Amino acid sequence: MSDDDGRWLDAHYDPVAGLRTLTPCMTLADLSGDGDGRLVAADLGGGGGGGASMKLKVYGGTALLSESVLLDLPCGLAAFFMDLHEPRVPAVAVASGPCIYVYKNLRPYFKFTLPALNVNTLEQEVWDEAREGHIDPPALKETLESVRKKADVPLSVRSLHFLSLGRQQLQDFVHMHKRQPIKRQTVITCMSTLKKSTADDDGVSCLVVGTESAHVYVLDPEAFVVLAKVSLPAPPTLMDATGQFDVEYRITVACRNGNIYVLRRDCDKAKYCVELSSHPVGLLRVGKNLVVGTMDHNLQAFTHKGKNVWKAALPAAIVSMARMDLPARGLHAVLVALATCEVRLYRDKNLLSRIKTPDAVSAICFGRYGREDGALVMSTKGGALMVKILKRTAQFGEGESAPGPPAAQSVRLNVPKKTKLYVDQTLREREGATAMHRAFHMDLLRLRLAAAAAYARALECSAAPVAWAGPGRSLKVTAAVRGLGPRFTLTLGVQNTAARQPLLHLAVSFLYDRHLYKVSHDFLRIPLLVPGIVYPLQTRVDCASDRGVADVIKVLVLHEGRDAPLVAAHINMPVSEGIH
Repeated sequence: MSDDDGRWLDAHYDPVAGLRTLTPCMTLADLSGDGDGRLVAADLGGGGGGGASMKLKVYGGTALLSESVLLDLPCGLAAFFMDLHEPRVPAVAVASGPCIYVYKNLRPYFKFTLPALNVNTLEQEVWDEAREGHIDPPALKETLESVRKKADVPLSVRSLHFLSLGRQQLQDFVHMHKRQPIKRQTVITCMSTLKKSTADDDGVSCLVVGTESAHVYVLDPEAFVVLAKVSLPAPPTLMDATGQFDVEYRITVACRNGNIYVLRRDCDKAKYCVELSSHPVGLLRVGKNLVVGTMDHNLQAFTHKGKNVWKAALPAAIVSMARMDLPARGLHAVLVALATCEVRLYRDKNLLSRIKTPDAVSAICFGRYGREDGALVMSTKGGALMVKILKRTAQFGEGESAPGPPAAQSVRLNVPKKTKLYVDQTLREREGATAMHRAFHMDLLRLRLAAAAAYARALECSAAPVAWAGPGRSLKVTAAVRGLGPRFTLTLGVQNTAARQPLLHLAVSFLYDRHLYKVSHDFLRIPLLVPGIVYPLQTRVDCASDRGVADVIKVLVLHEGRDAPLVAAHINMPVSEGIH
């Protein structure tokens, strides 16, 4: 267990702590009011068995201070102030199933259950008939199947369980449950906190919960009644809340459909914000930007209007994310735990630090632990507990691992004043007029030489209408297109520009798109070329397409015994007037 840059101290490592939890189920809080931070974690249990293995654990220093049994699998944990009583001690809320269990002074204080959902009226009528004995179990199952396919309101858990039973078990199930009322209950998927009226660190906070029924509830911290309820297009999975409920707030929610929505005060509907290319695995608000980690190994930042600010590619899958705030040092960054047993620290898209871990980190949080403000607490998939402390001498430079301009670019140059610069330039031109004129002519000659060399290279690669065909031999080709279409006449003029020697064994070939044109003669042999005479060659080109498009016909002049053409010319054909 080590870090690459030496900014962190190893404070505690317990490989057999047996703490199996996730980031939403772990937080740091001062539960006793004495200034010492405690680690509060909801243990998910290790064996996948009964509820006794799920516990609420509190760590102080290197020891386990207390643990309480949880009745259901936890999905979220939050420490919040629910009143103004002294001493200022926060309560702990644990979300499990459809309930929120509130602990005060580490003892059970209150249990809140989500409001029941509306029951399908057709489902209720069918079960009423079953209770009166007017319908037998097989007919009841068939009717519930049709109700599930047609109704807009989902069936209750009882009906869904009944539909999954075999034919022999239907009678016993109906006899056992027909007298009980039908209830449709949702479960909590994520939880956060929102300040009530003040932004103080010890201000009263409201609980914000997202449910499987695609709703977000804001709960009063004292009476635990629903203050606000907003519907979402899909069930929420991640949540971040900022602001005050009585003043102005913004709740950012990532849903199961891969989109991010924003909930604001006095708005009944969620405002669409961002459509992600991949499903989110982490959602944090850092400053004015929203930082999102996605399943495609990317870390992105968005504004509150959904504009992408930056994007950083990560080498492995993101397992967990947490915010790192150090106001005293002005540091606001993001901790990202990767599947490759590595924890990275990012400020914007700049990588500031790397921490190697013996196992993949499943839960991570940063804050005050004990008397240290810069404590990093991590729990691994294997159940180990690690605590690291940020050194007081640790420094994080701007853009340490990000490419950018050199530092010398920001150094100001000693540029003289404009008037002095003008005078110096005038004197230089007056004194060195002859040298400047000679330099101009030298540059002009170099330009002409470069143009001549480029033209010679074009002749060698047959990219010009005049080609070199051997010692003392040269060839020139011209082309003309006559006609309005769809039938054109293509006329080539071939001329031997050599002084004395004739040219033999030449031919002309045409390359074109056969879906657009039909050429009467694809291959033409050229007779002996006497120097100085232009030999006309004609062929007919018919347009075979009525799409109103034009293409290029390539003309290649070939010589027997040579692989490369002597001349290659491109003829831009006009658009045909129509097809007969």
